[in-house]
Amino acid sequence: MTTLFRDPRAYALLLAATLTIMSNATISPALPLIEQNFSDTPNAGLLTRLLVTAPSLVVAFLAPFAGGAADRFGRRRQLLVGTILYGIAGTAGLWLDSLMLILVSRLVLGAAVAMIMTSQSALIGDFYDGDTRARFMGYQMSAVNFGGFIFISLAGWFAAMWAMLPFAIYGFAFALLPLLIFGLPRTEVIPTADESSPQHGEGANGWKIMVGAIAVFSAVTFILFYVLPTQVAYYLSSLGRNDPTEAGHVMASLTLCAGLSAMTFGPVRGALGQSGTPALGLASMSIGFWVLHTSEAIGLLMTGAAIVGIGMGYVMPCFVNLALGAAPPHRRGMATGIVTTAIFLGQFLSPLASQPAIAAFGYSDTFAGSSVLLMIMAIVVLIGLRERTPAPSSSGAH
Repeated sequence: MTTLFRDPRAYALLLAATLTIMSNATISPALPLIEQNFSDTPNAGLLTRLLVTAPSLVVAFLAPFAGGAADRFGRRRQLLVGTILYGIAGTAGLWLDSLMLILVSRLVLGAAVAMIMTSQSALIGDFYDGDTRARFMGYQMSAVNFGGFIFISLAGWFAAMWAMLPFAIYGFAFALLPLLIFGLPRTEVIPTADESSPQHGEGANGWKIMVGAIAVFSAVTFILFYVLPTQVAYYLSSLGRNDPTEAGHVMASLTLCAGLSAMTFGPVRGALGQSGTPALGLASMSIGFWVLHTSEAIGLLMTGAAIVGIGMGYVMPCFVNLALGAAPPHRRGMATGIVTTAIFLGQFLSPLASQPAIAAFGYSDTFAGSSVLLMIMAIVVLIGLRERTPAPSSSGAH
């Protein structure tokens, strides 16, 4: 663990991770105010919600191509270009005066996130392996969520001053550039097909099926998880709580606790294994959504969101680590691209699934349904990912 903290590459990659999964949700506390700001725009309510989720559709479409490009042309170069594009597109909401143009800028932001996330994840696979990689994946999820905690908390305060001010938070990408330039080695090894044999037990047979299954569970997990970033501000408004800082507090509870739990991913993964760890996470998310189902007080809503976050802190590092471990080295970019596609497709589909459910059953019953589905997923993962000894083979176990 100490070697990671002495490694400048680790700091660069962890800070790059803060630009990825929670990037879309950064402006979520400001959504009702942005909608009011553009109230004369047709379909302002739908367009405003799409500001959070539309980038996910772009990431979902481009991530496999971005992963392939990272494999082919170099991961460091793609990470730097993506970071510059992220800063430009992310801050565009500060100076664009049309909701449609802001939506277009969010689509460009999605392209940047696809470039960053696939190249950053592939670099992790290149630099680290085994237990070190597993620990790093936990730290990465912590970085994502601690970044989300800071960014979303700031967004709530900024939105109280001006609806569009939260877009300034994306300027953090420009401050990160020097660390990426000087912290990552200029020469990188781009694995080729002749390096595709399994290394240290990685590159498993049937890895494409494994990555595909991980992608499906990642997508469904994010469809359910993203109910909170896309709906919590509107839920609070329906309860008569119109202060955007309260939505920021709920989201901050979610991201802070996800970051704290992810810090323990390494030892938890060692104790519970590849099936028990995500099962624990999904069960925790289920309990958190049940708390949300039964609560209206802001303190209890923050508690429910915190429990959801604890679970998410165990689920996502495990899924990404499984994908990196299953794929051969020269396909890590593609594998992370597929999982990235699933994650962001889930984000995009989340409001399309939750909005009709909320309209038909209300927020409380939608939270209850999410809770039940997550518990079912926990059971399936516990059984389906259980590590088995290779019975037909007489060769020694690994």
